[in-house]
Amino acid sequence: MISQLYRWGIVVTGVVGLSLWMSSCSQKSPDSAATNPAETTSAEGTPVDSQTNPVLNIYSDRHYAADNTLYDRFSADTGIQINLVEGKSDELLERIAADSDRTPADLLMTSDAGRLWRAEDAGLLQPTQSATLESSIPAPLRHPEGLWFGLTQRVRVLVYNKEAVKPTDLSTYEALAEPQWKGRVCIRSSGNVYNQSLLGSMIESVGLEKTEAWAKGLVANFAREPEGGDTDQIKAVAAGQCDVAIVNHYYWARLAKSDQPEDKEISAKTALFFPNQSDRGTHVNISGAGVLVNAKNPEAAVKLLDFLVSPESQKVFAEGNNEYPVVAGVELDPVVAALGQAKFDEVNVATYGPNNAEVVKLVDRVGWK
Repeated sequence: MISQLYRWGIVVTGVVGLSLWMSSCSQKSPDSAATNPAETTSAEGTPVDSQTNPVLNIYSDRHYAADNTLYDRFSADTGIQINLVEGKSDELLERIAADSDRTPADLLMTSDAGRLWRAEDAGLLQPTQSATLESSIPAPLRHPEGLWFGLTQRVRVLVYNKEAVKPTDLSTYEALAEPQWKGRVCIRSSGNVYNQSLLGSMIESVGLEKTEAWAKGLVANFAREPEGGDTDQIKAVAAGQCDVAIVNHYYWARLAKSDQPEDKEISAKTALFFPNQSDRGTHVNISGAGVLVNAKNPEAAVKLLDFLVSPESQKVFAEGNNEYPVVAGVELDPVVAALGQAKFDEVNVATYGPNNAEVVKLVDRVGWK
């Protein structure tokens, strides 16, 4: 079984928050390993020699049962034990940077290419070479120098109220800035990394000037001030607070698969639309991973990444998280498959992060809170 050494249930801020959180841990963390880099901790918190009993320390902001299933299978297949540290991505990055070469972390798992870029920009990742990863993952879904690799795909789609909107009313992201959508659009805060990556991809595809004009028009069409997460946007559309929203596809799929009557009702009142099918395609983002520059066990990290792009592992991701596989030919979750085929944007996701500085200034200029 995976050793979950600690889980962050609240947001901690800065060194003080981290110190309080660390002092509250009752289990032995990877940092308590001996100074010998070959020694780490087991699932039970006792020191083990990683040369004879390999241990892989993963820092992850993904909290999915499917991930844990795959980690358990990997350990059973290889004998490599996994210590899993879960938390919010920014705090995990702070911790890795603060620990420097003393970090026990071998692999960073996170959602969104923008977050992977933050790790890249901080110099926390090392180049990785793997014939399996390079042949299995399309080039637009991985870093061109092997600093990180996409493991799942998520697309940012339009969700609409079926009583207020017809599919023929919809076309592109850009069209939502047109006057007919005045007071009809919901979306979460511009501070959300999903929206920042969408804007970063648009800058890469159509340029800064056109992206800013779109964002300005979109803000003018907001039905309300941005609030909540993607599920909240879907609920607002179902309730008639707005007619259309921009969300990641899997949030809607979760509602559609839910056993709760209220969730079923929300999904029944709404539907998804893949924008920009006549040009560049719908915006794609990823969940992915990179080997850390101070990893003590990089070989095991690469072995896990290779395992995670096997067709069997990709199917577990798809069925467990309602995400799209990065490997071609893997069967989709039935609810996702029922959405139909769509054209996805092929701009390299590695461009989102470098455009982020412009995105932050852009949203401030147009008043997108």
